[in-house]
Amino acid sequence: MLLNDEVQLLRKLPYFSKVDPCKLKLLAFASDRVCYEAGQVMFHQGDNSDAAYVLLRGKADLLINTAAGEVKVGEAHSHSMIGEMCLLSDAPRAATVRVTERAEALRISRDCFLKVVSANPHIGFQISRSLAETIRDKAPAPQRQPDRAAERMPIKLHERAD
Repeated sequence: MLLNDEVQLLRKLPYFSKVDPCKLKLLAFASDRVCYEAGQVMFHQGDNSDAAYVLLRGKADLLINTAAGEVKVGEAHSHSMIGEMCLLSDAPRAATVRVTERAEALRISRDCFLKVVSANPHIGFQISRSLAETIRDKAPAPQRQPDRAAERMPIKLHERAD
């Protein structure tokens, strides 16, 4: 895949869709291309998070360790981003990612990302906004319950002093 192809792929991701193509070219150029065979682990749950991955080709399972053992909680496919939360957070990895089909990915280190963002603060804002929207969209909808407090407390619209 050529650098321009990588830039076009990055632009298709919600996180980078509104970022200037010249800045994406710099990000793609400064990132590493990594390959994994089926069965290999990209990273483990609990590992330090130091990079995000854009899956150029292949598939991977997202797995979490529970008391009952390893549980699959999702899949990543070509043209998706994995571990993007680490770009803005030092929190340990929330899941293990195991490749299920030979994969090629663009590894975007946090350091590289932060250097590009420091020179272009708008990128950081766009990424933060996209991450917040992703979290909102994946979070379960809150259960709406009627406000019972209003029933317990009488409301006085106005009092008359006689």
